[in-house]
Amino acid sequence: MEKENIFKWKHYQPDIIVLTVRWYLRYNLSLRDLVEMMEERGLSLAHTTIMRWVHQYGPELNERIRKYLKSTNDSWRVDETYIKIKGEKMYLYRAIDSEGNTIDFYLSRKRDAKAAKCFLKKALASCHATKPRSITADGDKAYPVAIRELKEEKCIPHSMPLRVKKYLNNIIEQDHRFIKKRIRNMLGLKSLQTATKMIAGI
Repeated sequence: MEKENIFKWKHYQPDIIVLTVRWYLRYNLSLRDLVEMMEERGLSLAHTTIMRWVHQYGPELNERIRKYLKSTNDSWRVDETYIKIKGEKMYLYRAIDSEGNTIDFYLSRKRDAKAAKCFLKKALASCHATKPRSITADGDKAYPVAIRELKEEKCIPHSMPLRVKKYLNNIIEQDHRFIKKRIRNMLGLKSLQTATKMIAGI
């Protein structure tokens, strides 16, 4: 079966759309920055057009490239931070490996064992993630509960240790700073669904 052309009926060439979406999600650029950069290349784009592209194509492009991502290693670091979406505090759970490669993320209105478990199950199902030999977390009491339940459900081996070592988690805490800085420059984080789509592309 022929794949659907996701760029059908678009006025601009697909490579222009992909490049613009990638630049916005990957680098610390505002929509106005991108409008100016495109003008220098002879293209007249409205910032609202770029935002529509990001919302429409960001999740699609993320989905298509995930299977080509480098496999992570088996030493996981997990942590959570908070971001504000339309004035409401949300918790951003993230997992990376010991080399700083992103495994997955999860947005939640709550910071508890249920949210931690949902996050870990999502990370375990990630197609490019190597199953963890160990998981390192901060002192959040939700993780031991979540991991115990996942072991009981045979999602992870009973022998896998949960390490609580603050200094080993510095790498993900530094990574949080980049993500939060990027999110501050983003417009359009009006809902949990929109924020999830945007963060998936970063």
